[in-house]
Amino acid sequence: MKVISIRENPEYKDQAIKYFKSKWPSVMPVIYEDCINHCIGSMNPLPQWYLLEKESAIIGCAGLITNDFISRMDLYPWICAVYVEEAHRGNNYGSLLIDKAKRDAKEAKFDYLYLSTDHIGYYEKFGFEYIGQGYHPWGEESRIYQCRL
Repeated sequence: MKVISIRENPEYKDQAIKYFKSKWPSVMPVIYEDCINHCIGSMNPLPQWYLLEKESAIIGCAGLITNDFISRMDLYPWICAVYVEEAHRGNNYGSLLIDKAKRDAKEAKFDYLYLSTDHIGYYEKFGFEYIGQGYHPWGEESRIYQCRL
Protein backbone atom coordinates (compact mmCIF):
# COMPACT_ATOMS: atom_id res chain seq x y z
CA MET A 1 0.00 0.00 0.00
CA LYS A 2 1.45 3.38 -0.92
CA VAL A 3 0.44 6.99 -1.37
CA ILE A 4 1.81 8.41 -4.60
CA SER A 5 2.45 12.15 -4.92
CA ILE A 6 1.94 13.15 -8.54
CA ARG A 7 4.38 16.03 -8.08
CA GLU A 8 7.06 13.59 -6.92
CA ASN A 9 6.05 10.89 -9.44
CA PRO A 10 5.00 12.71 -12.64
CA GLU A 11 4.89 9.42 -14.55
CA TYR A 12 1.50 8.88 -12.82
CA LYS A 13 0.10 12.16 -14.19
CA ASP A 14 -2.13 10.71 -16.93
CA GLN A 15 -3.37 7.94 -14.67
CA ALA A 16 -4.19 10.51 -11.96
CA ILE A 17 -6.10 12.76 -14.36
CA LYS A 18 -8.16 9.82 -15.59
CA TYR A 19 -8.85 8.56 -12.06
CA PHE A 20 -9.88 11.93 -10.62
CA LYS A 21 -12.16 12.58 -13.59
CA SER A 22 -13.84 9.20 -13.11
CA LYS A 23 -14.42 9.60 -9.37
CA TRP A 24 -15.50 13.26 -9.39
CA PRO A 25 -17.50 13.64 -12.62
CA SER A 26 -19.44 16.66 -11.31
CA VAL A 27 -16.24 18.75 -11.60
CA MET A 28 -15.47 19.97 -15.10
CA PRO A 29 -12.89 17.43 -16.40
CA VAL A 30 -10.52 20.12 -17.65
CA ILE A 31 -10.09 21.43 -14.10
CA TYR A 32 -8.34 18.27 -12.88
CA GLU A 33 -6.31 17.99 -16.07
CA ASP A 34 -5.09 21.58 -15.93
CA CYS A 35 -4.40 21.59 -12.19
CA ILE A 36 -2.57 18.25 -12.14
CA ASN A 37 -0.49 19.19 -15.19
CA HIS A 38 0.58 22.48 -13.59
CA CYS A 39 1.45 21.09 -10.15
CA ILE A 40 4.38 19.20 -11.66
CA GLY A 41 7.55 21.25 -11.44
CA SER A 42 5.84 24.09 -9.59
CA MET A 43 7.84 26.00 -7.00
CA ASN A 44 4.66 26.54 -4.95
CA PRO A 45 3.81 23.95 -2.28
CA LEU A 46 0.22 23.81 -3.57
CA PRO A 47 -1.48 22.08 -5.21
CA GLN A 48 -0.57 18.47 -4.50
CA TRP A 49 -2.40 15.44 -5.90
CA TYR A 50 -2.23 11.92 -4.54
CA LEU A 51 -3.17 8.42 -5.62
CA LEU A 52 -3.52 5.45 -3.28
CA GLU A 53 -2.09 2.27 -4.76
CA LYS A 54 -2.57 -1.28 -3.52
CA GLU A 55 -0.99 -4.21 -5.36
CA SER A 56 -0.45 -2.09 -8.50
CA ALA A 57 -4.11 -0.98 -8.58
CA ILE A 58 -5.27 2.57 -7.86
CA ILE A 59 -7.89 2.42 -5.11
CA GLY A 60 -8.12 6.04 -3.95
CA CYS A 61 -7.19 9.67 -4.36
CA ALA A 62 -7.03 13.07 -2.67
CA GLY A 63 -5.78 16.58 -3.29
CA LEU A 64 -4.19 19.39 -1.29
CA ILE A 65 -5.30 22.70 -2.76
CA THR A 66 -5.71 26.44 -2.14
CA ASN A 67 -9.53 26.49 -2.24
CA ASP A 68 -12.25 23.85 -2.58
CA PHE A 69 -14.78 25.97 -4.52
CA ILE A 70 -15.98 27.50 -1.25
CA SER A 71 -16.53 31.03 0.06
CA ARG A 72 -13.88 30.90 2.81
CA MET A 73 -10.99 31.94 0.62
CA ASP A 74 -9.22 33.28 3.70
CA LEU A 75 -8.57 29.68 4.78
CA TYR A 76 -6.05 27.32 3.17
CA PRO A 77 -4.83 24.74 2.36
CA TRP A 78 -7.75 22.38 1.81
CA ILE A 79 -7.77 18.64 1.47
CA CYS A 80 -10.18 17.71 -1.30
CA ALA A 81 -11.47 14.87 -3.44
CA VAL A 82 -10.78 12.22 -0.80
CA TYR A 83 -11.99 8.96 -2.26
CA VAL A 84 -11.44 5.26 -1.54
CA GLU A 85 -12.97 2.57 -3.72
CA GLU A 86 -16.04 1.09 -2.08
CA ALA A 87 -14.57 -2.43 -2.00
CA HIS A 88 -11.66 -1.12 0.10
CA ARG A 89 -13.57 1.03 2.58
CA GLY A 90 -13.59 0.12 6.25
CA ASN A 91 -9.84 -0.52 6.30
CA ASN A 92 -8.77 2.99 7.35
CA TYR A 93 -7.11 3.57 3.96
CA GLY A 94 -8.46 7.12 3.82
CA SER A 95 -6.17 7.93 6.74
CA LEU A 96 -3.15 7.25 4.52
CA LEU A 97 -4.22 9.98 2.10
CA ILE A 98 -5.19 12.38 4.88
CA ASP A 99 -1.91 11.82 6.74
CA LYS A 100 0.13 12.49 3.58
CA ALA A 101 -1.75 15.76 2.99
CA LYS A 102 -1.19 16.73 6.63
CA ARG A 103 2.55 16.04 6.37
CA ASP A 104 2.89 18.02 3.15
CA ALA A 105 0.89 20.94 4.55
CA LYS A 106 2.98 20.99 7.72
CA GLU A 107 6.21 20.78 5.72
CA ALA A 108 5.00 23.81 3.76
CA LYS A 109 4.70 25.67 7.10
CA PHE A 110 0.90 25.75 7.33
CA ASP A 111 -0.62 25.62 10.81
CA TYR A 112 -4.02 24.22 9.81
CA LEU A 113 -5.59 22.01 7.17
CA TYR A 114 -9.20 22.58 6.09
CA LEU A 115 -11.90 20.61 4.36
CA SER A 116 -15.47 21.06 3.27
CA THR A 117 -17.83 18.12 3.49
CA ASP A 118 -21.30 16.97 4.34
CA HIS A 119 -19.95 13.86 6.08
CA ILE A 120 -20.40 14.04 9.83
CA GLY A 121 -18.36 11.73 12.04
CA TYR A 122 -15.67 10.60 9.58
CA TYR A 123 -13.11 13.39 9.51
CA GLU A 124 -13.41 14.02 13.24
CA LYS A 125 -11.53 10.70 13.70
CA PHE A 126 -8.51 12.39 12.11
CA GLY A 127 -8.47 15.50 14.29
CA PHE A 128 -10.77 17.74 12.25
CA GLU A 129 -13.19 20.04 14.09
CA TYR A 130 -16.27 21.74 12.66
CA ILE A 131 -15.81 25.52 12.47
CA GLY A 132 -18.82 26.70 10.43
CA GLN A 133 -20.62 26.72 7.11
CA GLY A 134 -19.23 27.72 3.74
CA TYR A 135 -20.98 28.50 0.45
CA HIS A 136 -20.30 27.16 -3.02
CA PRO A 137 -20.64 29.11 -6.30
CA TRP A 138 -23.44 26.76 -7.42
CA GLY A 139 -25.66 27.80 -4.49
CA GLU A 140 -25.08 24.95 -2.04
CA GLU A 141 -23.38 25.05 1.34
CA SER A 142 -21.05 22.65 3.15
CA ARG A 143 -19.65 22.17 6.60
CA ILE A 144 -16.09 23.45 7.08
CA TYR A 145 -13.61 21.64 9.28
CA GLN A 146 -10.09 22.46 10.39
CA CYS A 147 -7.28 20.38 11.80
CA ARG A 148 -4.35 21.85 13.67
CA LEU A 149 -1.10 20.56 12.24
